Amino acid sequence: MAPFLPYLYPMTASQVTYPYTTKKVQLPGNCEIAYIDEGKGERTLLFIHGLANYAMVWKKNIDYLRQYYRCIAIDLPGNGLSDRNDHAFGIKFFAKSVHDLITELGLTSVCLIGHSMGGQVAMATAIAYPKCAESLILCAPAGFERFSSLEKTMYYATLHMFDFISSEEHSLRKTIETSFFKNHSQGEGIVKELVGLMKTYTGGYYKKMVEACIRSMLEDSVFDQLDEITQHTLILFGDHDSFIPNRLIHHMSTEQLATEASERIKNSSLRIIPDCGHFVQIEKADEVNKYIIYYLEKEQ
Repeated sequence: MAPFLPYLYPMTASQVTYPYTTKKVQLPGNCEIAYIDEGKGERTLLFIHGLANYAMVWKKNIDYLRQYYRCIAIDLPGNGLSDRNDHAFGIKFFAKSVHDLITELGLTSVCLIGHSMGGQVAMATAIAYPKCAESLILCAPAGFERFSSLEKTMYYATLHMFDFISSEEHSLRKTIETSFFKNHSQGEGIVKELVGLMKTYTGGYYKKMVEACIRSMLEDSVFDQLDEITQHTLILFGDHDSFIPNRLIHHMSTEQLATEASERIKNSSLRIIPDCGHFVQIEKADEVNKYIIYYLEKEQ
C-alpha cells in the first residue's frame, strides 16, 4: 500500500519537516504562522487547510499550480509548524490571521482557496475583509449548514461520546480514512505526518484547540451572510462526501446542501465531482487543478 506522500516515515516530533522551504511570519497578537511559498505569477493562490490539518494537504495542487501562479499554503495558528501560543481559536480569529498575513506579505490579486473548515475561514475572511481577495475557491467547505440550539447540543454530545471511546490518534486516523471515497491509501502519509505533529502538543493543547474550532464552526456559520460575498466563487464538492452535511442531524445530500448555499452567493459556480469524498483536492487532484485553472482564466 503506497503512501500518499512518499517522503514521510514514522517520526518523532523533532523530525517533522515539509518537502518545501518553510517560512515564518510574525503577525499581530503574538501569532507566528508557518507557510510555504512556491511558484510565481500575477495571481497568488492562498491555500487554507481544514480542522486539525496542515499545509501539506495541498501538495498535489501546489506541485502542479506553481507552474502558473504564486502558491502560498499556510499552517493556521496552533496547527502544523505554526506557533503553539494560547490563541482564541475559531473562525473569526483565523480569518483575521489570514487577513493579517496578506497585509504583512503585501499580497495582491489573491484567490483564497479553502478546504472544509478552511473554506469557512475563506468565506469569513472575504465577508469581514472584502478587499483582501479577488476570488474564492471552496473545496468541500464547512459553514453551509445551520444548527439549532438542540442540534448543537446533539453535536457536542456525539463528540464527547466519541472522545470517551477513542484516543486522539485513533480519531485522527479514522477521520482521514473517512475523508476519502475509494483510495484510503492516499491518506496514509497524511496520518503519519499529523501523528508526528500531534506529538508536538503538550498539556491538552491539541484537544483544546480542536474543540474550540468545532464550537466556532457551529456558532459562527456563514450561511446567513453568504449574500455578502461579492467575490467570484467556485465551489467544489465530492458526490460521496461523508462529512458535509452532518447526516446524523441533517438528512439531505451533499449536492442539495451545496446547491442551496451556492444560490445565495451572487457570483458562484458549483461543481460536483463524481466518485469523490471529502478530500476532494487530494482524491481528485487532477480534476480540481483543471477546474482551478479554467475558473481563474475565465474570471480574468
